[in-house]
Amino acid sequence: MRRMSWVLAMILCVTVVFAGCGKKDAASVVKGLTDVADTLQSKEGSYKGTGKMTLYTGEKPQEYDIEVWYQNPSYYRISLTNAQKDVTQIVLRNDDGVFVLTPSLKKSFRFKSDWPENQGQVYLYQSLVQGILSDKTRQFAEDKDAYVFDVAANYHSSSLVRQKIWLSKDNYAPKQVQVSDAEAHVMVEVKFSDFKFDAKFEKDSFDMNRNMASAGDPTLGMVTEVDENGNPISADDSQEAENAAAPTVLGDFGTIEPVYMPEGVEQKDVHKIEDSANHTVLLRYDGTYQYTIMESRSPDLAVSSLASGDVVDLGFTAGLYTEDEQKTLTWMNDEGIEFRITSSNLPFDEMKKIAVSLQEQTGK
Repeated sequence: MRRMSWVLAMILCVTVVFAGCGKKDAASVVKGLTDVADTLQSKEGSYKGTGKMTLYTGEKPQEYDIEVWYQNPSYYRISLTNAQKDVTQIVLRNDDGVFVLTPSLKKSFRFKSDWPENQGQVYLYQSLVQGILSDKTRQFAEDKDAYVFDVAANYHSSSLVRQKIWLSKDNYAPKQVQVSDAEAHVMVEVKFSDFKFDAKFEKDSFDMNRNMASAGDPTLGMVTEVDENGNPISADDSQEAENAAAPTVLGDFGTIEPVYMPEGVEQKDVHKIEDSANHTVLLRYDGTYQYTIMESRSPDLAVSSLASGDVVDLGFTAGLYTEDEQKTLTWMNDEGIEFRITSSNLPFDEMKKIAVSLQEQTGK
């Protein structure tokens, strides 16, 4: 009987030991994340993720299908497709700079910036890892097949204060992200349906002209195919150019007025510049803050080059923010309309709220 009790005790101990082998604490997960981040900085570092992003920053939720690509050392491609309008914008970084492209309209912006190194992005893996590693007061938990971190948000907005990040237990790939305000309201949510490390792209997947000419091209960014000799099979660039969608004819868009105005601000006047080739409209506001919104849509299909500044995430697209004598936020929506908010005293967070409210409106 005593021997039987001893055997049962040994079996129980072994069972407990093996049950605990797969369990990790915050420190071991952070160590694993550091190793993954280091691998991404290696010569072959890359990833590809797809999912959905929902913005709760406006009057009603805005949904976007997202696709995120990264290839070492600093190539990025983020595709944002408006689920309601079925229009895609692409944020691209390559050796030539940072671009915001609207392929269906053949419209593009070019920025001078070191984005995204100077700013976090909720859909970029490096930003999520950095947020976890830099918060020494991070909170850690487990949720079925995921590790969950609750950490400080590190985005270009004082209204976004916390983020909750779900990482796969298998390989630390991101599964879900929720970014909340000071009152714990979720403002941005990203749910990844697929995420793969060591992704293989075609040699021109991050080329601006390829991306502009390939609206609806299902081959862009696919894993490179090889023949029986192991040689890559490239797409026919001339055929792609021939099949590229024709640009939409751009015309007068009316006047787009924001729903949101900061407290203590009133619209001063609206001035539509007659006979303007760019269909330019100026909206001026006065009160607690003084600012001007300029709206225009140029028929010129060439790339618009902008001055250097901070590329900022507006959720629905990327914009350029500068702080010289005047603060200026510039962006282009998915209809090819360029917006510019200029002010000497309007805070960036207020500019962003105005931008979001303009995104939800149509011309009158």
